[in-house]
Amino acid sequence: MPKIGAEPIRKAALINATIFEIGRAGSLDVTVAQIARRAGMSPALAHHYFGSKEQIFLAAMRYILRVYGRSVAERLPGHGRRGRLDAIIGASFAPQNFQRETVSAWLNFYALALINPEAGRLLRVYHFRLRSNLMLALRPLTSEPAQVAETLGALIDGLYLRAVLTPGGIDAQTAEKLIFDYLDETLT
Repeated sequence: MPKIGAEPIRKAALINATIFEIGRAGSLDVTVAQIARRAGMSPALAHHYFGSKEQIFLAAMRYILRVYGRSVAERLPGHGRRGRLDAIIGASFAPQNFQRETVSAWLNFYALALINPEAGRLLRVYHFRLRSNLMLALRPLTSEPAQVAETLGALIDGLYLRAVLTPGGIDAQTAEKLIFDYLDETLT
């Protein structure tokens, strides 16, 4: 007999295990058995809830995007002239979004987006929303909001790469400082 209310808890455990295992491996080369073991359940149960490894990966990607979106929303409305902009940047480097496993999983989802149409769609939605929100925040601050938004998006992606690929990583404070230094030079 199934436990009532267990499904959301088990799905969340599988999603968290997926992020951890991809982050640990540094690639999407993890098995459903590894994910299920980390979550404390059987591979059959993981397949029951998600259907396939790709569906588990997509659920984890959606989860990371939701956490990021909530992080931005919690920081809004920002104070001062750059409040919205600071909120977006702060969320990008918040502890829940800038953990090594999360960043590694996020970057591996970029690779998945090359071969999986649904992952590609999620990535396009994220990029569109990031650019749109950055441009909205930048319009009153610069005559080149599109160019600055594109540069900021590239800087954020680049800092995520450095966080995972640099021995010892890069901490959130250093990453934020690099972004804010760029903004201070660009917006003055």
